[in-house]
Amino acid sequence: MSSNQYVNDILNELQHTLSQIDDSEMQSMAEHILRSNKIFVAGAGRSGLMGKAFAMRLMHLGLQVYVVGETVTPGIGQGDMLLLCSGSGETGSLKLMAQKAAGAGATIGLVTIKPESTIGQVAESVVRIPASAKEETASAGAAVTSQPMGSLFEQGLLLVMDALVLLLMNKQEITGADMFGRHANLE
Repeated sequence: MSSNQYVNDILNELQHTLSQIDDSEMQSMAEHILRSNKIFVAGAGRSGLMGKAFAMRLMHLGLQVYVVGETVTPGIGQGDMLLLCSGSGETGSLKLMAQKAAGAGATIGLVTIKPESTIGQVAESVVRIPASAKEETASAGAAVTSQPMGSLFEQGLLLVMDALVLLLMNKQEITGADMFGRHANLE
């Protein structure tokens, strides 16, 4: 198979998966983000990298946002939001973060494959991406994706969060030009 065919297969999988995103879940997540004093973003592995990309765009929107684990990240508290990126919703370190954040009075948001997960049950806002978890792609006969592990979820995660950025831009009447003024200038 050619690389072009692989790309076409990936795009078809993404189109099929993301066409099933629930707009009411996206709207709810956007409202929770906008109501928060500070937004803390976390995820493990590639999901965490997609979360960091989202955090960057939230900063470009002028929101007060932090990536959990960075040395300049303050404590979370009442009126803040912890937004977690977890396909399974069961990642051990993220479950602990959700418990701590809830104990501090913060709102929990989750982008996941499994809204019924442990984190999903404590989250006030959940966006479901109907992909397959990396554990499922490893089993024989998994037909949801031809890609390895959690690739479909992670790609979908980036695109869903970019769509959230567009939704937030619209709600705040912010343009790309407004955001560019907050772009890093020490590069």
